[in-house]
Amino acid sequence: QVQLVESGGGLVQAGGSLRLSCAASGRTFSSYAMGWFRQAPGKEREFVARISRGGSNTDYGDSVKERFTISRDNAKNTVYLQMNSLKPEDTAVYYCAATDAHIAFTTSGVYNYWGQGTQVTVSS
Repeated sequence: QVQLVESGGGLVQAGGSLRLSCAASGRTFSSYAMGWFRQAPGKEREFVARISRGGSNTDYGDSVKERFTISRDNAKNTVYLQMNSLKPEDTAVYYCAATDAHIAFTTSGVYNYWGQGTQVTVSS
């Protein structure tokens, strides 16, 4: 069982930056691949980024490439999402998720555990 708690969301102007954190409980954090997803009102949940168990492999959604960076610290049981050059269209609730799967990391359905989400609002 893994419990995930996101933090770091808030209100920021376009062009600004935020860093989201996701703290995980449990002693087996390093056995899970981690992902970030987001969901805006009236839209489907969207893949943002994922990171492998050891942190060496990452993938990003097309809309955030070159602007967002995912990282993890297994000693601290925490995964991060650094968001730069934020745009109003980045406004959404951001969720972190954990999976014990080894494929299809961009698909929300493979993730076993989810946090409660943190709101990110980007003003124009």
